[in-house]
Amino acid sequence: MPTPRPERTEPLRATLAERLFAAITALVCLAVLIAGASVKPSAEGHGTHESLGLPPCAWVVWFDKPCATCGMTTAVSHATHASFLQSAKTQPMGFLIALTLATIFWGATHQALTASRIGSVAQRAITTKAVILFLTLILAAWIYKAATWQ
Repeated sequence: MPTPRPERTEPLRATLAERLFAAITALVCLAVLIAGASVKPSAEGHGTHESLGLPPCAWVVWFDKPCATCGMTTAVSHATHASFLQSAKTQPMGFLIALTLATIFWGATHQALTASRIGSVAQRAITTKAVILFLTLILAAWIYKAATWQ
């Protein structure tokens, strides 16, 4: 008969290291959202990243077709300007990423300031199935972008 495993107990409050990690996570998410808010979304539905000093997408230059992340910066920029419908139409995955960044920002900020265990709960949501879903959504958004490419 197997020996029963002792119950796993977690501290009720986040450790200092977890709080620091949460603070860094919040700052990274905020930086991405601020970058999106600091640029004007491209009317073409892609290429907004160029206004951040990045080069044009090599995939678009070479093939005149969208890459898997085409339009994501533009969609994030639309979302940060509260143009949610336009964000979703531009690049659905970019819109979901903007919402995810905002959610993670607030959750991480909450953990950093209050020592909440919300980060531990969120980490448990990252499973193989969740990663497969994420990759499937990126593929679906790429297909959508290719279908709506002008």
